[in-house]
Amino acid sequence: MPGTTRTSSSSSQPATVYSGRSVFPQAATFDLDTFSNRDFTVKDFVETVSESAIPPNRRSGPANPANAFDPKPLIRTFEYALSRMTDLSGDLEHRENELSTAVRRAEAEHVENIRTSRTKLDAAMASFENLDASLNSNDKNSVGAIVRIGQKLEELDRQRTRAQDARFLIQCWLEVSERGELFMLEDVRRQGGGEGKVRCANIVRQLMKISQVLDPESWPTINGGPKHVNGINGSHDARKRKHNTRELIEKFSETLEKDLLKSFDDFYARQNFEGMRECAKVLYDFNGGASVIGNYINQHQFFIDRNQLVAEEIGGDAELWDRLADPDAEPPGVESSLQILIDEVRITVQEEADLIKKAFPYAEQVMVIFLQRVFQQSIQQRLEMVLEKASTVSSLAFLRSLQSARTALSGLIDDLKQHGLLEHPESVSSQVAMVLDQQFDDLFVPYFAGSTYIDREKRNLEELYSSLLFKFTIFHSRRRKVPTTLMKSIAKSGSEMLASARDAYVDRLGSSDLSPSQKAMLLRIAGLKDADNAKAQTEIEVTFEDGVLSNASAKRMLKWLAEAVGRGLELNGGNETAKDISTLLHILISNMGEIYVETALDAANDAASLQETTKNEPDFSHVPMLNPAITITHLLSTFIHSVLLPLAASNISIRKDMTRSTSQTMESLESKINAVMQHSIDIILNWTSKLLSGQKKTDFRPRDDIHSGMELLQTPTCQTVYTFLSRLYPLFLTAITPGSNLTSLFLEVAFGLRSILFQHFQKFQINAAGGIMVTKDLTKYIEVLRSWDLGSEFDSSIEALTEIGHLFVVGPEALRERVRGKAGGWDRSDLRAFVMRREDVGSVGVQSVLSML
Repeated sequence: MPGTTRTSSSSSQPATVYSGRSVFPQAATFDLDTFSNRDFTVKDFVETVSESAIPPNRRSGPANPANAFDPKPLIRTFEYALSRMTDLSGDLEHRENELSTAVRRAEAEHVENIRTSRTKLDAAMASFENLDASLNSNDKNSVGAIVRIGQKLEELDRQRTRAQDARFLIQCWLEVSERGELFMLEDVRRQGGGEGKVRCANIVRQLMKISQVLDPESWPTINGGPKHVNGINGSHDARKRKHNTRELIEKFSETLEKDLLKSFDDFYARQNFEGMRECAKVLYDFNGGASVIGNYINQHQFFIDRNQLVAEEIGGDAELWDRLADPDAEPPGVESSLQILIDEVRITVQEEADLIKKAFPYAEQVMVIFLQRVFQQSIQQRLEMVLEKASTVSSLAFLRSLQSARTALSGLIDDLKQHGLLEHPESVSSQVAMVLDQQFDDLFVPYFAGSTYIDREKRNLEELYSSLLFKFTIFHSRRRKVPTTLMKSIAKSGSEMLASARDAYVDRLGSSDLSPSQKAMLLRIAGLKDADNAKAQTEIEVTFEDGVLSNASAKRMLKWLAEAVGRGLELNGGNETAKDISTLLHILISNMGEIYVETALDAANDAASLQETTKNEPDFSHVPMLNPAITITHLLSTFIHSVLLPLAASNISIRKDMTRSTSQTMESLESKINAVMQHSIDIILNWTSKLLSGQKKTDFRPRDDIHSGMELLQTPTCQTVYTFLSRLYPLFLTAITPGSNLTSLFLEVAFGLRSILFQHFQKFQINAAGGIMVTKDLTKYIEVLRSWDLGSEFDSSIEALTEIGHLFVVGPEALRERVRGKAGGWDRSDLRAFVMRREDVGSVGVQSVLSML
């Protein structure tokens, strides 16, 4: 039929096309794919088939008889479609039969495979059970055989691996020596990953050794000998060398190293710690990790920033540097830029420890190098700049800056150790702790080598003491030249010491080594305006206050030395501590003991010596010097025994020398203080004796017709002596602190006064009326003595003085009874002397009393 041909001819068209378009209608074309399409619907399919059966000229237009419905095309089209669908149904059934057959065949094969696999599994399980039974058996021979087999297998595996490595190494050597290439090794480097790069590094090292042996011409001459190594003679010289294997291998090594370093940097940028760790491990096997460690540290942002800041000048607040240079001000602490650096280092190192631990398999080695770089580069440079700036300010500023810097850095070391770094949160490892301690010590080695440090402390104290005592020395030097003044002369050795200290201070002020700020500070302490004024010593104005002792000045001197001692123990404590303390002790004794206190006491002694022979009433202007002298001597002794001597206990010989020097100084000061007090006692007794020498003979032998004298409370001489003596105790009370020293002094004066009064009243002939005046005078004298707070030790002497007047007033019989009662407590010679001064000494009654004595 006509549609058959069309069907066969259109079977090659796409399955989704049902019919073509032509003038005459064509049958629809379809196949199995048409019905398998997801969009297929019966309605659309019928419409498409029906549409293909209607000619185009009959599908539209006005109805007329010519266009009447003709069912024949539709019938033919649907007949063709049914025929086509029948053919497709047959094809589909055929394909279904083929697939069913294939499925049954596959199922049969699958069943057979399962049966075979089960058989093999049972056999394997049986073998495993037999092996397990043999391993678990107690038969030593079986176990030994198995162990030997295992060892043999491991040995064979190692031999196989070595053989493969040797084969590959030989191939690489042949490649580089004959063709000048390393393609095989390059392939391993590119494709082998981390393990491949490690293998490359090992092979490169082995190739280097082979090149030294087999290609000596590639290597430089060793010690001027021929170009051959390890016994290889000149046989290779006869052959023309094709390639320089050493250069090729080194070039590959550089490439490998750069590649690894670049990979490490890339991983570092991405914070890929596993990749960093792998590269670091390879480079460690390659060259000990030096390149990757150096690259890691050099590119660290901390060192980049520090290098940019290292050129910055040390500035800071001017007030801070003034406080550092002021010995009376409290040290302000560490310099601000150094403190900022220390804080930054503390944070950076703690954070970096965690990164290093993650990125490097040999983290401790990297941490050690990182710490060394931090301390040797950043901290040391900044420390040197700070101390250099401090040295231009003053010696004290340098020492204080050194102390504060060491304290701050010590705190940094302790914080890092406590943090643990790589061992966080545990304590730091012993190696890292040792490195931290070593770096800390290395920072300060230049400042404590030999006697460098103690020389700085000594120079600083000498400058401060000389400044403080400058006007004091000028005052006493001038007093020494004027013998008629209050403080006229000083011992020769003391004069030389004063002159030496003064001249050294003036020379130091004029030295170019002294910075302007330090010079200004020293002049301020000395109370001077400028250095030229110090040089012109004759023009310096000094007052009496400049020449007297001051407790405040002594405390300042002790405070400065105490600061130096504490600083020395903190900075330079160790085997040299006793020696350093001894040096500081001699500075203290020389300045505070000899130049200061002894000079003042010598002047006081000289002034007191003048008062002993004066014709006028003594002024006791030397007495106020005693109180500060005693106080300062006590402070000096207490400070030495409680602070300095215990610190020298570690060195017995030095401590003995210090004790001996201290004892000599204290004995000298105490002897001079005692000399001043003794001079004062002599002055009091001498002037009292001089006043008593003006007593009139008629004062104690008035005439009976004159009663005006009896109306007086005491004689004029007594009143003068009383006035003089009553001023003494308040005067000495301001100079000597109430206590044993003051009591001892006035006890000695009182006993001396008792002896003088005894002698005085034994000079006059006294009648009964005169005896009354004697009693009045003695009452006044006793009043003065009682005001001196002498204690019970002088009570017997007061009682004796009281009885003197009674010896002249009572009659002979009463005198006999009194002499009999006092004979045991009086010296008989004194009683006899007083009785003999009675006016009625020639009477029988008085003579009988004398006969008793």
